[in-house]
Amino acid sequence: MRRIYLIIAVLIILYFNDMSAQEKKWTLEDCINYAVTNNIGLQRQRLLTESAKIDFLKAKMNVLPSFNFGSEANVGFGRSINPVTNLITFEQNLSNPYSLNSNIDIFNGFATLNTIAANKFMFKAGIESEKITRNTLVINILGQYYQVLYAKGLENASKMQLDLSEKQLFRIQKMVETGKEALSRQFEMESRVSADKLDYTVAQNSANQALTTLKQMLQLEPGSDFDVLMPDLNNMLIADGDYRPDSIYAIASQILPRLKAIDFELKATKKQYAATKGYVAPRLSASGAIFTGYYKVMKESVIDQASFTTQLKNNNSQAVSLSLMIPIFNNYTTGRNIKLARIRMDDAALRLEQEKNNLYTEIENACLNFNRGKDEFLAAVSNLEYNKKSYNAVEKKFESGLVNVTEFSVANTSLFKADTEALRTKLQLLIRKLAIQFYSTGEYENLINN
Repeated sequence: MRRIYLIIAVLIILYFNDMSAQEKKWTLEDCINYAVTNNIGLQRQRLLTESAKIDFLKAKMNVLPSFNFGSEANVGFGRSINPVTNLITFEQNLSNPYSLNSNIDIFNGFATLNTIAANKFMFKAGIESEKITRNTLVINILGQYYQVLYAKGLENASKMQLDLSEKQLFRIQKMVETGKEALSRQFEMESRVSADKLDYTVAQNSANQALTTLKQMLQLEPGSDFDVLMPDLNNMLIADGDYRPDSIYAIASQILPRLKAIDFELKATKKQYAATKGYVAPRLSASGAIFTGYYKVMKESVIDQASFTTQLKNNNSQAVSLSLMIPIFNNYTTGRNIKLARIRMDDAALRLEQEKNNLYTEIENACLNFNRGKDEFLAAVSNLEYNKKSYNAVEKKFESGLVNVTEFSVANTSLFKADTEALRTKLQLLIRKLAIQFYSTGEYENLINN
C-alpha cells in the first residue's frame, strides 16, 4: 500500500508540475533568453564562427613542418631489379620499403604569415557577425513582444468599452420594463453593444495573431501553450530630455558589432592582398627523408637471405634537400589573384564607409523619431484625460436622458480611440528609447534590464 501511495503522490506532483509549466507566462527576458539559446539561425551562425576558428588554427599549423610515414608491399614477377644487389633478376620476389619524410617552407614571400593574420581577422569578424545575428534576433523579438502588448492593450480597451455599453444596456432594459424608457432606446443600445462585441472579437483575434507570430519567432514546439506576462504599463517610465545623434554615433561607431565585423574583414583582405603578392617572390623549402626496406626472393632454394631486422638496418639511407622555386610565368594566375585580392580589399573599405553612413542615418532618424514621439505621447495623454472627463459627463447625461444613444456612442468611441492612441504612442516611444539605448551599448542584456 505504501508503494501505491508513493506512486500516486509522484503522479500528482508530475501532473501539477506539468500544469504549472503549461500555465507559465513569458516575460520579455524569458523570450529573449530562449531565442538566444535555441534559435536555429543563430546556431548556424555559431557553426560558421567555429569554422572560421578552425581555418585560423589550420593557417597557424602551416608554419610547422610536415612529417609523414610511408610503406608499401610489392610482389614482382618476371624481369625486375633486386634492390639489394641492383642486379636484374627473373625470380619472383617480395619488396617492402619504408620511408619517413619531412618538408618545411623556409621562405615564401611571407605568404604564410599573412595568411595566418588574415584568418585571425576573419575569425574575429565571425565572432562579430554572430553578435549581429543575435542582436537582430533580439530586436525583432523585442518589437514583436511590444506588438503583443499593444494588441492585448487594444483587447483590454475593447473589453472595457463593451462592459460600459453592456452596463448601460442593462440599465435601459430595467427602465424599459418599468415603462420609464422607450423600447426603441433599448434597440439602439443593443445595436451599440453588438458593434462593441464585434470590435472586441476583432481585437481578440489580433492579439492571438500577434501572440502566434511571437511564438513562431521563438520557434517553440508545435502545440505548446504560450502566453506573455502583461507588465504594468502605467509604471513604464518615459525618459526626459532629447537625444543627440552625434554623441550617440560617437559611441555606437566604437562598440557596435556591425562596424567591427566589416573592419575585421577589411583588415583580413589587406593581409590576403599581402599574402597574394608574396607568391611573386622566390620560394625556398627544405626537406629530409629516411629510407629502408626489406627484400626477399620467393624461392625455396635461396637460404642465405638476411633477416627482416637486419635488412632494415643495412638498407637504411638518408637524404636532405633544399628547393628553390622562382616564379617566371604562370599563365597570369598570380597577377589575377593579386588584382582580385585588391578589389576585395577596396570593396571592404567601401562597405565600411557605407555602413558608417547607414548607421549615422539610422541613429539620426531614431533620435528624431524619439523626440517627435515624446511630443505625440504627451499630447495623447492629455487627449485621454480630456476624453475621460468628456465621457463621464456624457454618461451622466445619458443616464438622465439628456443625450441619446448616438451621442453616448460617440463619446464611448472617442474614449476608446484616445485610450488606444495613448497606449500606441507610449509603446512606440519605449521601442524608440530602447533602440537608442541599444546603439549606445551594443548588447541585448541592456534591453532586457530596461
